[in-house]
Amino acid sequence: MLKPRPTPTREVISLDGVWAFALDSRLDDQPWTGRLDTPLEAAVPASYNDLFTDPDIRDHVGWVYYQRTVQVPRGWAGERILLRFAAATHAARVYVDEQLAGEHVGGYTPFDVDLTDLVAAGGAFRLTVAVSGDLSNETIPPGKIEVGFGGKKKQTYFHDFYNYAGLARSVSLHSMPRRHIQDVVIRTDLDGTTGIVHYEVAVAGEGADRAAVRVRLADADGTPLAESAGAIGEIVIPEVTPWRPGAAHLYELTAELTDGSAGGTAEESAATDSITLPVGVRTVEVRGAEFLINGEPFYFTGFGKHEDTPVRGKGHDDAYLVHDMQLLDWIGANSFRTSHYPYAEEVLEFADRHGIVVIDETAAVGLNMGVVGGMAGKPPFPTFSEQFANERTHAAHMQHLRELIERDRNHPSVVMWSIANEPASNEEGALEYFEPLFSLARELDPTRPLTYAIVMFANTTNDKIIDLADVVSLNRYYGWYVATGDLALAESYLERDLRSWVERTGKPVMMSEYGADTQPGLHSVWDQAWTEEYQRDYLAMNHRVFDRFPEFVGEQVWNFADFATSNGIHRVDGNKKGVFTRDRRPKSAAFSLRDRWRGLGGRKPGSRK
Repeated sequence: MLKPRPTPTREVISLDGVWAFALDSRLDDQPWTGRLDTPLEAAVPASYNDLFTDPDIRDHVGWVYYQRTVQVPRGWAGERILLRFAAATHAARVYVDEQLAGEHVGGYTPFDVDLTDLVAAGGAFRLTVAVSGDLSNETIPPGKIEVGFGGKKKQTYFHDFYNYAGLARSVSLHSMPRRHIQDVVIRTDLDGTTGIVHYEVAVAGEGADRAAVRVRLADADGTPLAESAGAIGEIVIPEVTPWRPGAAHLYELTAELTDGSAGGTAEESAATDSITLPVGVRTVEVRGAEFLINGEPFYFTGFGKHEDTPVRGKGHDDAYLVHDMQLLDWIGANSFRTSHYPYAEEVLEFADRHGIVVIDETAAVGLNMGVVGGMAGKPPFPTFSEQFANERTHAAHMQHLRELIERDRNHPSVVMWSIANEPASNEEGALEYFEPLFSLARELDPTRPLTYAIVMFANTTNDKIIDLADVVSLNRYYGWYVATGDLALAESYLERDLRSWVERTGKPVMMSEYGADTQPGLHSVWDQAWTEEYQRDYLAMNHRVFDRFPEFVGEQVWNFADFATSNGIHRVDGNKKGVFTRDRRPKSAAFSLRDRWRGLGGRKPGSRK
């Protein structure tokens, strides 16, 4: 799904700003039929939960309403006119004046609403957007709504981060020609010093079958390199400059539609539609127990992150984006996982431009009733059952996976898809649930490896789906949830666990999560949990074990920064496993990681490769 961007044939108008805002419980039954009767306003993009001081808003269960007036440019006559929502968490209904114009379910992927037949160029319309943050066992991620004392609804969920909701990403109005480029799929190869860009252009609209397609490739400075004709083809780049981790090089691919109306060939005709995309030429491969980028072994250093900042919640913020990526560079990280949902497209675009490697994860977190049973891991009922992850849950997961891959498959920074975080892969029914998901991912994108983050309850004797994955990604907390405060015992547990996965699979093994909660400023001379020294020593213990295994290909600490969670006696103002505080101040462990990671250049610590 192409992100709207201005081109010679397309225009984009941002609708970000301050909108009228209200809860459904404080409005009549059809609030979209007129002006919202509310004194409140909310920022877009931002989660609404932390904007206000009213607790009923922060923990609202149900629908909220956003509203504003939109002016359509008069120059858009004869064009297709669409609304783009970069995301609406977790479901949306879009109204143009009194009419329902579109709907979407799924909180972290974009969707368009076609307004062509509903609005007029030069006119204005009232835009009302209803957004629901509700989660059930049939949503991705899952949750449940309980009715408590006095009939008040309460949302509970099975993931350890706050369920922020609302219009947390940008909203825009955009135009395109009636006959237009609907999608461009890019795949790249390397043959020695030669780069190959395979492309496929999809055309839609009246007369789409008669449109001619022209594709041009230019260097980053605009120097023309090559061109091709046809909707499917390839462009060869002699002496290519590959996209590399830490050394991003991007070409520009421009796809154009022509109709030959000037009487000449497609190459001579003026473009009736045009779109330009950045292209990074690189390959990704798993070979034996190695993870290869451009044929060279790559070692992941970095974090699981969250889209989480004070006041904004999950609202995208370019200033935090730049600062977070600067901190990644400072600490020597080369990668991150989009835990536990697809991040804003601007994040991946930044990673493309700066050579940051991304493991792109779905929002399938909490598909595990064993977590409800605590560290014993005993589910109150089977995860994969009509009670929880049923056929409708699976259909939502399939839809979400498709939307994620179709959005992100052209990003060179994305090197692997993560199908889920900590699913109940040790339970019966897991293989039947996940096999179609892995098959769909390979069908949509045969070029990238697949993984999932493996919960501690799953081991080499009971995991049902490890044979579906290309890379073993482990979430392990020996020394925190297990063997708390006893790092010597934790080290023996971890080494035994890693060895079992290496011997069982013969695949690359990495740590997708390991970490310890740490209260900034708390110190001790002993192995005392929550102290800055313990976090530092905990990480060092893990690293000693990692370095003993040639098959080990990466370490991503949990977490980059402290983040908000639901209320709980085990959480004091959120999850404190970050090596930076929520306002991005380093804890002691950040300096230790910097000493370990700086200068590795994608190589394994202690390796000469």
